[in-house]
Amino acid sequence: MADTLTSIRDIERELTSLRAEPGAETPFQRTSVMTHMAWVPPEWVEAAEDVLSGLAERHPSRTVVLLPQPEEDDGLDGYVEVDAYPVGEGRSICTETIRIRLKGKRASAPASVVQPLLLPDLPTFLRWRGLPPFGAPEFEGLIDVVDRLIVDSTEWPDLPESYRGLAQIFDRVVVSDIAWARTSRWRPMLASLWPDIAGVQRIRVTGTAAQAHLLAGWLRSRLKHTVELEHDPADRLHGVDIDGEPAPFPPGDPPSGADVLSEELDTFARDRIYEDAVRGTLQ
Repeated sequence: MADTLTSIRDIERELTSLRAEPGAETPFQRTSVMTHMAWVPPEWVEAAEDVLSGLAERHPSRTVVLLPQPEEDDGLDGYVEVDAYPVGEGRSICTETIRIRLKGKRASAPASVVQPLLLPDLPTFLRWRGLPPFGAPEFEGLIDVVDRLIVDSTEWPDLPESYRGLAQIFDRVVVSDIAWARTSRWRPMLASLWPDIAGVQRIRVTGTAAQAHLLAGWLRSRLKHTVELEHDPADRLHGVDIDGEPAPFPPGDPPSGADVLSEELDTFARDRIYEDAVRGTLQ
């Protein structure tokens, strides 16, 4: 098992050592395209690791996994992994994964821990598992040092009210929502029903609460009038009824969690339509 590292300087030294490990058959070439951070409370560790394992070759990056443990004594424990992938002609690229247990007071000040580990002149993404604690120092500090925040509001309780805090940070950081991305097959199909959909008064969504509220918010923001929502809970988006009539089912299969996150990591601009949909959930 890798040694536990207790300071940022130790983590940086270990990264350098692993990239230049004696006896390696091919030299490691770091070709990171970003710093990818993930805030992962204990209940999300297994799910987060499953998704991260599918990203390494598609998005060579320095990944920093932050594991908050505020109930522990103050300090940090760090673990570093460097994985190499052959790219031909006797060369390999490497990806770096840093896992940091933030203990005690360190859990409320993660920005000061991660800033020395951010790769210069490359974008920084933050994947926040669960509902962000809007206004809390750990969240506020991190969104001030990243270029993009990625959430999945499917993981949030108390919808649509929980969207209120999200709407207040749109002018501070670019936001992606995996729940919104999972409606991407349905939105063009619903838009294709124009002009018949122009006067819709009620939709029934069979899917997650996040998908239901975001689709309703999207329609309200585009149509500029009230659209009532009825929600039938399901683990994914199975169907949409428009004023009692079922909408056509879109083609294709739902993407995996790793595929959705991979697409979001390729996106940099603000999604104004998503922002309007979030605000529309609160109407």
